[in-house]
Amino acid sequence: MAELFSGALVDVPGVEVGHATNLQALTGCSVVLTREGAVGGVSVRGLAPGTRETDLLRPGMLVERVHGILLTGGSAYGLAAADGVMRYLEEQGIGYDAGAARVPIVPGAVLLDLGIGDARARPDAAMGYAACQAASSEERSQGNVGAGTGATVGKLLGNTRAMKGGLGTASVSAGKLVVGALVAVNALGDVLDPRTNEIIAGTRAPAGHAFADTAALLRSPALRTAMTLKNTIIGAVATNARLDVADVNQVAAAAHDGLARVVRPAHTLFDGDTLFALSTGKVRAHRALVADMAAEAVAFAIFNAVWAAESTGGLPAARDLMP
Repeated sequence: MAELFSGALVDVPGVEVGHATNLQALTGCSVVLTREGAVGGVSVRGLAPGTRETDLLRPGMLVERVHGILLTGGSAYGLAAADGVMRYLEEQGIGYDAGAARVPIVPGAVLLDLGIGDARARPDAAMGYAACQAASSEERSQGNVGAGTGATVGKLLGNTRAMKGGLGTASVSAGKLVVGALVAVNALGDVLDPRTNEIIAGTRAPAGHAFADTAALLRSPALRTAMTLKNTIIGAVATNARLDVADVNQVAAAAHDGLARVVRPAHTLFDGDTLFALSTGKVRAHRALVADMAAEAVAFAIFNAVWAAESTGGLPAARDLMP
């Protein structure tokens, strides 16, 4: 049986992670806090994104540092959780000095988990605040937690043939350089083991433990109209490398390479795949190395998300289908 990849986003110094989880409604949110601020970037590759403050992260904008990242369920409703993150950070005296007040910079992204659990219960400001209260540099929870609580994968044929997704984290290092990832996996496609390229979670065949192979199904004319909008992978990578805004945006873009390695198909019309990147700026490192490590960390975190997930909401988890 495969093992989880090691490490976590919090292996990057100065980064904290916290979760708020509603196991009854099957939804939740996760926060990444950088209390001292971090240079931020983003790359949106899916064609159905739900995001907040992403324009601010492009090179050339006035504000270059962010203080938190929100990853949340609840579709567009879940963006309300960012209000709680901002309130928490403001109470801590953290934010961009706008003169009359400090304004915390909190970009965010959502995934659509309304098709499982209670669609009327969504992350809100109270849940965002609670996630911040729980945040620490030791948080390494994975699976059915935070933004991954209601995540599912392999939904080309609907929930009856889908599987449980989740939240995963991992990190890789080279000397003093560390790159970590935190990813909520709620993909239309199948998830592969990066070590073997075998499907471990995705659209299930009608019977047994076999997979239908979502990419192959897409080639069937009869199934091209069966796709669902209830998808999206969202996440954040962070590094202690010293990078500028342009560099960090390139790292966010490169991180999607890791997504595409282990999710098939990826970046579809029905996914809102969005990855943020953060630089705490302590270690000198070449951007090419950081980019390569970011892709690897994301691939590992995605695997961990589905491998650590537990069956719920009538959906089996990857471990349930192992012979």
